Amino acid sequence: MKVKTISRSAASTQRETSGDVRIHHRNLNPAQHPMQRAREYTRAVTAAKIDRMFAKPFIGSLGNGHRDGITATAVSRVSLAPYVSGSADGEVCIWDLASRSEVGRIPGAHSRMVTGLAMDLEGRKFFSCSDDGHVKLWNLGANNTEAEADYRINGTFKSIDHHWSKSQFATASDSAVDIWDPTRTNSPLQSYNDLWGSDDTVTVIRYNPAESYLAATASADRGIGLFDTRSSTPLKKTMLSMRSNCLRWNPMEPNVFVVGNEDYNAYSFDMRRLDQPAMIHKGHVGAIMDVAWSPTGREFVTASYDKTIRIFGQRSGTARDVYHLKRMQRIWCVNYTQDNDYILSGSDDSNIRIWKAQASKSIGQSTTREETAVRYRQTLIKKYSNMPEIQRIHKSRKVPKLIKKQTALAQIQKEKVKRKESNVVKHSKPGSVQFKSERKSVVVKQVD
Repeated sequence: MKVKTISRSAASTQRETSGDVRIHHRNLNPAQHPMQRAREYTRAVTAAKIDRMFAKPFIGSLGNGHRDGITATAVSRVSLAPYVSGSADGEVCIWDLASRSEVGRIPGAHSRMVTGLAMDLEGRKFFSCSDDGHVKLWNLGANNTEAEADYRINGTFKSIDHHWSKSQFATASDSAVDIWDPTRTNSPLQSYNDLWGSDDTVTVIRYNPAESYLAATASADRGIGLFDTRSSTPLKKTMLSMRSNCLRWNPMEPNVFVVGNEDYNAYSFDMRRLDQPAMIHKGHVGAIMDVAWSPTGREFVTASYDKTIRIFGQRSGTARDVYHLKRMQRIWCVNYTQDNDYILSGSDDSNIRIWKAQASKSIGQSTTREETAVRYRQTLIKKYSNMPEIQRIHKSRKVPKLIKKQTALAQIQKEKVKRKESNVVKHSKPGSVQFKSERKSVVVKQVD
């Protein structure tokens, strides 16, 4: 009598070390697994529920905060630990993010509100500007209460930004846009007093990460513009329907920048086409006060007057996540850490808060098995993201009652406008009235 058996070598079934993955022999024929898609969908629903169950984005606050509302913050471009903040009473604080502790405090840094902060190239010193007309250079040392340099103008400074590759910084004031050399305190290198023939205040200035002579500005006359620091003539300017409060360049795609506007929306622009925004990012019910890009350039975070923080994808019109707290007041400034893991916010209640960039991500080192499980769950959620049940679980967020009411009211107003436009087209001569897209209606005019 013959007995046939299946024989395999020991190498095909045994692991060489205990850390290797176990080899499983499976029949991959789809006919043998008729319920595979149903099981996968059930796992996707479970993964979406787990993601929301472990979504606890708030980590904590830095020290005891300030005595007044926080109006400006800055992180280093070359280091993770240093972080500086300024408040409305002119106080500047230096923090260590690793220990979440205060390193130094300068009570009388300025006599009026701190309007801007910027780190230097090496991350060892920082600049602060204020409404008192002073820009001061400080050291990040613990017991440093005296400024190393003081730059003065007849007016008030509104914004400051350090160059990405050169030892120089730019300031925006109510009188001009100035380019400064840190070694010269008596006068700026260049001064632009009449940009586009407008005497309005330039409220924001930002250097381009790649083009060393290109800078972008936002002004009080509702304009956003580009100019070349080598020449005295501006390049482009676009007038929006309302004023922009903030502007940031994408660090990975330097031709793209985003502005936060008073009309509750953020607009992504391509600097080659300023006639219309590339994307409109909606969701806030208050003016956007600050924006910050993630180091990867794929997402940015917005801080709003409606007391919430929203995280948007670069090519997404709606927010991926919404952060809020019961005691958190209006948010004036926001930053990403250089490791892309945390978000820092400064609000009107004098506190600096730390948030996780991914709400459900665990803090600390994960094992290989945990990382594999997380990636598998995220893949399942992405695969079935269009299913109604997955959408309901994964995208729903609890927001304050006031924001929910204002969002519903804004939706009613939007439907009313659309209905009115459709009625005008319906009862007009064919071809005489046409719809105008929302992106094209954002820009009022262009100034060359």
